[in-house]
Amino acid sequence: MTADLERLARDAGRDLEDASPQEVLRWTEQHFGDRWVVASSMQDAVLIDLAVQVRSDVRVLFLDTGYHFAETLGVRDAVAVRYPGLRLVNAVPERTVAEQDEAEGPRLYERDPDRCCHLRKVVPLRRYLDGFGAWVTGLRRVDAPSRAGTPVVTWDERHRLVKVNPIAGWSDGRFEEYVAAHDVLVNLLIGEGYPSIGCAPCTAPVTQGADLRSGRWQGRSKTECGLHP
Repeated sequence: MTADLERLARDAGRDLEDASPQEVLRWTEQHFGDRWVVASSMQDAVLIDLAVQVRSDVRVLFLDTGYHFAETLGVRDAVAVRYPGLRLVNAVPERTVAEQDEAEGPRLYERDPDRCCHLRKVVPLRRYLDGFGAWVTGLRRVDAPSRAGTPVVTWDERHRLVKVNPIAGWSDGRFEEYVAAHDVLVNLLIGEGYPSIGCAPCTAPVTQGADLRSGRWQGRSKTECGLHP
């Protein structure tokens, strides 16, 4: 079974390279039915808007770390209203922030951000994805140098399922055109100089012309939370 999925992902990564996001999502629906889920950071609802065109009751996964900006939670709540048919899942860590502070010490995100991300993002994601055949992300190649080679479809070895990135090839211009044309929900922090939004303690605005992810974990070499190795 695993070998078949790996082969399916490899072939799709080649065959769908020039396909539209809608075509990629229709392929996902065709092959996985109710066994695929959209992961969203609620930085915007572009991926969600695309997915509901293919499956109105699609599952949308939000990793509720306990550290999000109010604006991010606002997008999550607005998504539930805008798309009432979808199934919104808030995946929470095993411990609340207070329980983590007691067990690990306060402000773990300052002392060991990798461990904090692991406990509050990576583990909940892994736990939730168990049993699914595919997960869909909004990764784009222009987001960061580390994402420049992002395929449209690939095999996710860590989670042992197919990973689908329908808008991997979209430029910033194409992305903005879609937002404007479809009146897509966008996190208000984008307009305040936050082009990449994560947990509030680890996210800062960036200067014009700087790398889009330079506001994440400022002063550290860390550039990813571990969800997309």
